[in-house]
Parts: sequence; C-alpha cells; structure tokens
Amino acid sequence: MPFWKPPVEWTRLGLDPVALSLGPFDLRWYSLAYIAGILLGWRLLVRMIRLPGSPVERRHVDDLVTWCTIGVIAGGRLAYVLFYDPATYLANPVKILALWEGGMAFHGGLLGVILAIVLYCRAQALSVWRVLDYVAVVTPIGLLLGRLANFVNGELWGRPTDGSWGLIFPGGGPQPRHPSQLYEAALEGAVLLVLLSFLFWRTDARLKPGLLGGLFVLLYGLFRFLVEFFREPDAQLGTLATGLTMGQTLSVPMILFGVWHIARVRHRQPALP
Repeated sequence: MPFWKPPVEWTRLGLDPVALSLGPFDLRWYSLAYIAGILLGWRLLVRMIRLPGSPVERRHVDDLVTWCTIGVIAGGRLAYVLFYDPATYLANPVKILALWEGGMAFHGGLLGVILAIVLYCRAQALSVWRVLDYVAVVTPIGLLLGRLANFVNGELWGRPTDGSWGLIFPGGGPQPRHPSQLYEAALEGAVLLVLLSFLFWRTDARLKPGLLGGLFVLLYGLFRFLVEFFREPDAQLGTLATGLTMGQTLSVPMILFGVWHIARVRHRQPALP
C-alpha cells in the first residue's frame, strides 16, 4: 500500500451549514453555536455561584447573560466592520445590520462583553474584576462551539499544507489546507476551558480578583497568535506590513496586558469566602 493518501475534500464529509430548513427560513449551525454557548455558559455560571464567596447572587446571573449577549454581538460586529472590511460597509452601511451574512470579530466581542460587565457591575455595585473572572471561565464554551461551526461552514480555513490531515475546502483552491478551525476549537475552546475550570474548582484562584480573567486574556492571545501561523489570512487584508496577520496584531496587546495584569494581581489577598 502507498504511504501517501490523496487529501480529503471537505464536501465529502457530509457537513451542511444549515441545521434545519423550514420553507424560506434556514436555521444554521453557526446560529445554534451562539445560542448553545450562551445557554451552556448560563447553566455553568449558575453552578459556579453556589460555591462560597461568589461575587453575584442568582438574580444577577440572568441579567449578566443578557448584557454579555448584547456586548458580544455589538462588539464583535463593529470590530469586524472597522478592522476587517471597512470599505465594504462604508460603501453600504446598511449591511452592518445584516448579521445573518456573517462577519464577527472575537477581539471586538471580548471588548463588548467587558464593557457590558463594567457598566452592569457599576449599576449593581458589584466587583468588576471578580465578575469578569467568573465570565472568563465560561467563555471558552462559546469559542469551542463557534470554531466547530466555522468548520461545519467550511469557512476560515487554514494555509496550504503537505500534511495528510489537510482538507480541500470549497473556495480554497485545489491544494489541501490546515483545518485551522479545529486547531482553534481545541486550543481557544477545549484547552482553555479545562485549564480555567481546573483553577476555578480545584484552587483558590476564583477568590483572587482579576487572576482568572487575566489568564484568559493571556492564554487566548497566545493561542490565537500561534494558530494564525496556520490560518489563511483574510483575503481583503492579507498579511500586514508588520508581517503579522490582523488576528495576530490584535492578539499582541492581549498577551502584553495579560502578562502585566497577572504579575500585578497574583499576590492579591483572596476575597473572603
């Protein structure tokens, strides 16, 4: 038997971006990923606040989830418009509202969530840093599901590869490419979720204001920076003059802030449980 096998075409995996069709209405896996990520994150938060020392009560959780949902959608969309494809949306601003066509940026979604949490915590006299820590632990759930949905959509594929694991994606040319969506799902989703969950449930990290949130920012930035070496740069941007992709450029401040912030807060006295 030959050692080399021809690359697998994505279309032969039997994946369909549409989960359910009802007449003119299509329910897509990407939309379900957002919904499932929010619901699972909400359920996990409800469990997390049962531990002693929670910064919020049960009545706050529902409001937090609503505020965070608005923040991630508004921030993610605006960041995509500003950083990834401004020309298209300046020419037709109404398209900014066409969320069903795709176009979200995680870095903007993160800033939107942070702003929403800050505003809510100030209104409710809650500890901003400790609430951010709790939300940071559940955020990788949405990242995991979102990247898996990207793979099901056959979008955001990777750079060309000679590896046997390469896939031929629609629109990606005849050459096999890295399934970088799965790399991101594993690192930004599964690995980050396991690490932060272990620290939350098995150590006193949850009682040190800002520690888990800082770790999330640092590790996400590192993982995203590394995966960008395997992910095809956005067609409308390519590689920037710095030699980095836009994803890497936006991740550098996260890495620097994460290192600085963790060094600043790691010796903080734990909050009383």
